[in-house]
Amino acid sequence: MVLADLGRKINAALHSLSKATVIDEEVLNGMLKEVCAALLEADVNIRLVKKLRENVRSVIDFDEMAQGLNKRRMIQQAVFQELIKLVDPGVKPYQPKKGRSNIVMFVGLQGSGKTTTCTKLAWYYQKKGWKACLVCADTFRAGAYDQLKQNATKARIPFYGSYTEADPVVIAAEGVKMFQEEGFEIIIVDTSGRHYQEDALFEEMLAVSNAVEPDNIIFVMDASIGQACESQAKAFKEKVDVGSVIISKLDGHAKGGGALSAVAATQSPVIFIGTGEHIDDFEPFRTKPFVQKLLGMGDIEGLINKVEELNLDNNEELINKIKHGEFTLRDMYEQFQNIMKMGPFGQIMGMIPGFSQDFLTKGSEQESMARLKRLMTIMDSMNEGELDHKDGAKVFSKEPKRVTRVAGGAGVMEREVQELLKQYTKFAQVVKKMGGIKGLFKGGDMSKNVNPLQMNQLNQQMAKMMDPNVLRQMGGMNGLQSMMRQLQSGSGGPGGPGGPMGNLDKLMNMKR
Repeated sequence: MVLADLGRKINAALHSLSKATVIDEEVLNGMLKEVCAALLEADVNIRLVKKLRENVRSVIDFDEMAQGLNKRRMIQQAVFQELIKLVDPGVKPYQPKKGRSNIVMFVGLQGSGKTTTCTKLAWYYQKKGWKACLVCADTFRAGAYDQLKQNATKARIPFYGSYTEADPVVIAAEGVKMFQEEGFEIIIVDTSGRHYQEDALFEEMLAVSNAVEPDNIIFVMDASIGQACESQAKAFKEKVDVGSVIISKLDGHAKGGGALSAVAATQSPVIFIGTGEHIDDFEPFRTKPFVQKLLGMGDIEGLINKVEELNLDNNEELINKIKHGEFTLRDMYEQFQNIMKMGPFGQIMGMIPGFSQDFLTKGSEQESMARLKRLMTIMDSMNEGELDHKDGAKVFSKEPKRVTRVAGGAGVMEREVQELLKQYTKFAQVVKKMGGIKGLFKGGDMSKNVNPLQMNQLNQQMAKMMDPNVLRQMGGMNGLQSMMRQLQSGSGGPGGPGGPMGNLDKLMNMKR
């Protein structure tokens, strides 16, 4: 069972409590049986599943419970807390320090996605302003250096390796020394893997480790191998001091339960998860938000962090324009840039309560991003006057030669330029509508500031703008309205107003 299915099954088991008229031992046992069956099907270790069941049973004692207590909520909260414990060893991961060299060494079996993950981690830190680099100390696998070189060149990350030197210890030591002298802060060393846990592999790992003295050893674990994860994790932990774990290939097809439960074997925290092949299919692992997203409860804190990373607070000019119902082609271009910066759309939707991370299939998501890039290429061929005009579409309709010029510059058909202008006109209409809704830019609860008719009209226009496939996957107009209501009310998930959903108000107000 893949992780998305696991989340749905556990959710269904928890919701079965709501249907029961009386919460008693029989109902509790039935719910726990469903939860445990789902975990076992997803390859979670049987000992850990047994422990989870026992822990929930020990917390819930119907004889001791005071009258009037919300038994449903207590049981749901107990299961939620045990799921968190399942993937949290309670150990704080190594935190890199700015202004000094932080040496990170990668270990793992061949085929676990180690080299790709090295590049993803370097890219992650580089985006955040760190001086990051890569060292290829994998001399065992043919083409390892070429792969790392290709990845690093594409992401513009400095790298070191050798076609002639056969000793990985020499390469690692030379590369780390060179980058230390050049003042790099994150030095990532990729090491050899094998198909099996061999003595030669562990000896080489130890030799490289002794040569570079890493601050953090990261074990890359392939989520798709199921129960074998635990024996792998134990073997590596016994030979080298594994400080952190990155789970790779945790996409829609991986069961993932084996990898998550193997964390208990290493007693090392998961710090990142890889969710696909692209450099952006990579996200920091935080236990509580991960379980929330798994159960379709969203990750509002993560969404706020993503928005804050974009520095939209500095863009007061755009907010003022929207207040007055103005929206130029340049504004649309900048919003497309922001969407690209935020990362994969499916990941973002997974952070919104009520949506699972597999909201969009990889295929349609990649198509959407490619379409966005194509639209931006068209706008790159427009001049300043066209981009900054208060009604860009009018300029092109008055002078059709402009369409021909832009199409030629972007290498597209004129029809595609016309489609872009139609899309822009729809955007501008929604912005004008938003500018006319007086309560929209006030603080507090939007539903109290804005009357239902205005909100309904805005939702209708948003639906017209959206990709029909995306709207269908959201459940049509009802799904869109439900999402807007959730975002406005901040409801859902354990913890009530003071819990993770309490941040929704912050998200809705932070840009006003």
